[in-house]
Amino acid sequence: MESLTAEQESVAEIRAGRPVLAILTIDDELQLFRGNRSNFADLIRTGQQYGFIVYVLTAKNLFLSRSSLKGYVYDEAGEVWHQRLMPFPDIIYNRIPLREDEMQKSVRNKITACTKDPRVKLFNPSFFNKWSLFEWLRQSKTTKPFIPTTRKLMTVSGLGKMMQKHPYIYLKPESGKAGKGIMTIKLQPEKQLPYLLKIQEDRKSATYNCATLGKLWTRIQKQSAGEAYIAQQGIQLASYNDRRFDLRTLVQKNERGKWEVTGIGARLAGFSSITTHVPRGGMIEDPEKLLVSSFNAEQARKILIKTKQTSLMIARQIERGSGQLLGEMSMDLGIDSTGNIWLFEANSKPMKFDEPHIRQKSLERIFQYSSYLTKQKPEKAGGA
Repeated sequence: MESLTAEQESVAEIRAGRPVLAILTIDDELQLFRGNRSNFADLIRTGQQYGFIVYVLTAKNLFLSRSSLKGYVYDEAGEVWHQRLMPFPDIIYNRIPLREDEMQKSVRNKITACTKDPRVKLFNPSFFNKWSLFEWLRQSKTTKPFIPTTRKLMTVSGLGKMMQKHPYIYLKPESGKAGKGIMTIKLQPEKQLPYLLKIQEDRKSATYNCATLGKLWTRIQKQSAGEAYIAQQGIQLASYNDRRFDLRTLVQKNERGKWEVTGIGARLAGFSSITTHVPRGGMIEDPEKLLVSSFNAEQARKILIKTKQTSLMIARQIERGSGQLLGEMSMDLGIDSTGNIWLFEANSKPMKFDEPHIRQKSLERIFQYSSYLTKQKPEKAGGA
């Protein structure tokens, strides 16, 4: 076995003056590490094209006091991952897949230490909390108009007051992901059981009709099982063949460290689903096709231009509000029947976009922005 000195020499050879990016995730007893392996392999391949050394690093193996760390590299030929000693990273790209993993005290401590260490730049240090997100956006008069009325779901009387103003409401877990746990309430005063509650299940929704607000509240409490929820004004979205759709934008920083729209996709809701998320039965569609069918070609073009402008404004404000260094985010934007844009969600850990042109560009942007970061002198988070 090589001595540590020889190993360290080989690490120096690996580096050879190249920038180093580590993909941060969490360790796993059965499969070495967690996360989307094909995404990680794509990142490693793309990074090599940009002259980067890229490896997967678990929070457990991240030590700020060391010059080399144990990381995982991908062997294309054997389609296997190997652990080896790698150079300490210049850039850390946080892809810890689950909130509960990121919330572990040891993991949070390491992420916080990285954000304060001048040797390393870590971007997207944490998942967004939905409530905080809408608070940041309400702070600016430029982004406030795109936010549906949003309240914390605390009491039955609070819900009742909100329903007097908005007879259609979405309930979302503050820490939800990919449409999990979403419910909708529709007030239909003319019916004997006026409260219609829909609960998103795997690929369809379950429906309950309740006679009173009290019974509705009991059912919601049972479903939410103590988890913190927000209540949000429901928007009547534009639809295609009676199926609602929304737009997904991917916004990333470019080689100049400025926010840019990488691409816009569209998601069409499943027939009996209350969300447009693909894991819940949603379908990938062409945004222009859906918008032209709901409006007309000229209006569709204007909506897409406004969607790009709005996405960039929102990204800048989220970064300002969070005080964090961010490099990318995806957004779910709804278009109502009159063409107004509404923000429903922003995610600091975007899932892979299935549209090939967006996917390829998204991988390249990570390294364009990382190249920019490696040239920057240490600075505080929350930049441009």
